[in-house]
Amino acid sequence: MKSAVETLTPTRAKLTVEVPFEELKPSLDAAYKKIAQQINVPGFRRGKVPASVIDRQVGRGAVLDEAINDVLPKKYMEALEENSLQPLTQPEIEVTKFEDNETLEFTAEMDVRPEITLPAYDGLVAEVDDLEITDADVEEQVQALRERFGTLSDVERPAAEGDFVVLDLKAKKDGEVLEGAEVAGMSYQVGRGGMLDGLDEALTGMSAGDEKTFSSTLVGGDLLGEAVEVEVAVSQVQEQELPEFDDDFAQQASEFDTVEELNADVRERLGRGKRLEQAAAARDAVLEKLLEQVEVPLPETMVTDELNARRQNIEQQLQFAGITMEKYLEDEGQTVEEFEADLERRVRDAVAAQFILDEIAKSEELGVDQAELSQHLVRRAQQSGQDPQEFANHMFEHNHIPDLVQEILRGKALATIVESATVTDASGNVVELKNLRPDGSIGAPEDEAAEATDEATADDEA
Repeated sequence: MKSAVETLTPTRAKLTVEVPFEELKPSLDAAYKKIAQQINVPGFRRGKVPASVIDRQVGRGAVLDEAINDVLPKKYMEALEENSLQPLTQPEIEVTKFEDNETLEFTAEMDVRPEITLPAYDGLVAEVDDLEITDADVEEQVQALRERFGTLSDVERPAAEGDFVVLDLKAKKDGEVLEGAEVAGMSYQVGRGGMLDGLDEALTGMSAGDEKTFSSTLVGGDLLGEAVEVEVAVSQVQEQELPEFDDDFAQQASEFDTVEELNADVRERLGRGKRLEQAAAARDAVLEKLLEQVEVPLPETMVTDELNARRQNIEQQLQFAGITMEKYLEDEGQTVEEFEADLERRVRDAVAAQFILDEIAKSEELGVDQAELSQHLVRRAQQSGQDPQEFANHMFEHNHIPDLVQEILRGKALATIVESATVTDASGNVVELKNLRPDGSIGAPEDEAAEATDEATADDEA
């Protein structure tokens, strides 16, 4: 077998392979055996039909086709290894030359990894926003806590924003109630939104016993975006009464004795969350600085596939949340064109980052041990809400472990860059990146305490 590579673009290659007919003979013999098992010829037992008879009955061409289908994948893989090619997409294979007893020639076009000249990636400098916790942030958390301990009482007046109503609701199209679009006895807070367009406006001013019909569009299910008529009936209007924010409430709702202690704890918790957000922003800012220093040719097929996958994921999340794309864009203050442009920019940056981090991982000779893989499997399972063992079994069965290993290597490469970088906030203060995990993800401060405890326990046992 002979093979040669032609570089079509920095991210696309054409592989030409020549296979002498002698190398097809094992596949040709296998083809005859396979066809012999599939046909019935008078005078011959199944599987014992001679090749000459198969040529007359089925045709030599069908046998050759079967042999080629068998040999092509094998020779393609051999040619990839011979030329040290790493395809990123499925190849476009074409048989360009073949005659019986002659050399087989085929080509395979595929997207390949671009060659990247890495810039200096140690000592990068980046900046993030200041970490700020306002009184309003604390008040918002306190208000949410009070609402958790709030009580509802019936009122004899029309519903207003912030009130709770107990309602029955059904959506109809052409006079028929739609399957899955009917609820009864549901408690709903007026003004909360996210259920049906026009519902909050319809409920405002309704009293117990009132019924109303309004037009809307469905925001979920198979009939997403369909125009419907919605009938809503209110059986109760309830006012929420919040407990006083005093020392008694602090003792009831927390382990603290005073409002001051509770407020301080809320502020501290907010601070930990803000520090995690700032650490994540610092990590992303460092990566962005690196991306600015190198041009990475991107395979358009890979970019398109990733764009479609992300777009579908966003649409599924919006559908699950009961929000239309139009409503989402309105809330974000974006046009469709702006959304698409922003999504494509983020996808291109993400694909470029993958290639760069892969090169850094190779340059730094990074590796992954079994403990790191196990921890990553557990973390990914938790993120997807799955049982860790079931998630691990699925990954092994579908050969996704190499992908997970690559994720960890990229995370390690990113951690290597970030650890050597200097990141400051807008006020010039150095941002500490203590919560950066070995795989490049950001962990909670509690993770550090748990790890420290584990290490101390291990030391004691030793």
